[in-house]
Amino acid sequence: MSQTVIHTNCRHYRTDRPCTPHKQHGVTCAGCRFHDAIEERILIIKLDAIGDVLRTTSILKPLKQKYPRAEVTWLTRRASLDLLLNNPFVDRRVAFGEDALLLLATKQFDVVINPDASEESTRLATLARGRKKVGFVLDDGGVIQPLNDAAERWYQMGLNDSLKRANTRTYQSILLDICDLPRVENPILFRLTSEETAFALDFAGRHGVKPDGNPVLGLNTGAGGRWEWKKWTLEGYSDLIRAALDRVPDVRILLYGGPEERERNAQLHSIAPARVVDTGATNTLRQFGALVSLCDVMVTGDTLGMHVATALGKKIVALFGPTSSAEIELYGQGVKIVPQSMSCLCCYLSDCDVRPACMQRIQVDRVFGEVARAITETRVVA
Repeated sequence: MSQTVIHTNCRHYRTDRPCTPHKQHGVTCAGCRFHDAIEERILIIKLDAIGDVLRTTSILKPLKQKYPRAEVTWLTRRASLDLLLNNPFVDRRVAFGEDALLLLATKQFDVVINPDASEESTRLATLARGRKKVGFVLDDGGVIQPLNDAAERWYQMGLNDSLKRANTRTYQSILLDICDLPRVENPILFRLTSEETAFALDFAGRHGVKPDGNPVLGLNTGAGGRWEWKKWTLEGYSDLIRAALDRVPDVRILLYGGPEERERNAQLHSIAPARVVDTGATNTLRQFGALVSLCDVMVTGDTLGMHVATALGKKIVALFGPTSSAEIELYGQGVKIVPQSMSCLCCYLSDCDVRPACMQRIQVDRVFGEVARAITETRVVA
């Protein structure tokens, strides 16, 4: 009996159903012009937090350059899965849970990448069957083991506030070293689908955004529940809105946030309902990203919205206090504003008794000056 040719190493191969080229073009494996052979299978384990998952996509382009015929599987929490949709460098997204454990038990990987020293991530990386592992695993006693010098430095930095404050390198550059990847172009990747772009354009049309090419200022007013002091003050955003409306007559302002920002953004919207638009507090991750695509300039704290705006090529005015501004890579698209003359910056505390606190010391005039400069630059480019 002749044996049917099946290319099980092909990127299009599915174990229990015809592949897409077969369904669309009627081809079979023997002599198929769509055969795309996989040479390496790579697993990335990156669970937390959502914003960190997004900025970790910066390793994908360098990874693909190093392993051009690799199949990349990304294991993350279910809440972050949609960040990886429409990503040309991710072949499979797996949610942390039963499916992930079954995968780790039954599939051999050539490379396992775990850039986090968290307990759950290191357990998963230790369980994974990988010929080569980079980042962090556990030893037989359950103790975290950094697997190279770069991982060791990052591990020490996570345990020592002084080292954290002294650091001058971006997360992306540190990550490339941990993953043993070259320091080449490493963008954050968040690509909208045509349907998502249409969603954003429909929103813009309904709310009078960019009817005559007017500049659009985005304000990402929250910072997540864990980091209360990563938020700029309500008064700061209120005064910034008034300054922008007064000094940039054709500007439109979009407010971004989630359920925790519902009340805050409602107050800000009430300042000038005709020119300040609340984008809503119940958007999905993908809808949020689509709406961010409408702004030209984004004012934001150190949060997911900052990384989305960075990925989408927006001008950014980023505000920092309790977290490290040095670790943030803006790719030449913006500026970082940090309070001056405070020795306790980059404390990573969820609460604080210093008054005025770091984010309370960021002055509206300073923020507006950077916003006005960024708007001018977008007009020149346009």
